[in-house]
Amino acid sequence: MNTTQRLVCAAFLAGAAGLAPAHAQVTVTDPWVRATVPQQKATGLFANVTSARGGKVVAASSPVAEVVEIHEMAMDNNVMRMRAIAALDLPPGKAVELKPGGFHVMLMGLKQQVKEGETVAVTLVVEGPDGKREHVEVKAAARAMSSQSGGGHRH
Repeated sequence: MNTTQRLVCAAFLAGAAGLAPAHAQVTVTDPWVRATVPQQKATGLFANVTSARGGKVVAASSPVAEVVEIHEMAMDNNVMRMRAIAALDLPPGKAVELKPGGFHVMLMGLKQQVKEGETVAVTLVVEGPDGKREHVEVKAAARAMSSQSGGGHRH
């Protein structure tokens, strides 16, 4: 390999290395959705989301739902209320727990029943501190409501 070829190869590898961190900047662990009953039109996605560089979840989508929103549960005049939020902050390197009674992703206008044991695809859109967006594909197992999956989530 001559000097020019080495420089081109080194530049390519450096460029590729610079692109590599854009992937796997966001990790999602233990994703699950609550299984539904036949006429139920909404469910929640729960998981732990970590962004190495920080950022925020700004949107979500799923083929099983007409509408997908980021929600939080918060006290309002001594009443726990659920509301949509524009974005969910992800501090650098720290896991943010999506859980019943806290932050979560709502899947609304379900196109069919979500049965225990099924896998539900959800795409999270995460905006990094540089403004670039990453689409994170999540495969969430449907779990029956139980004491281990948290309390009830009413709509």
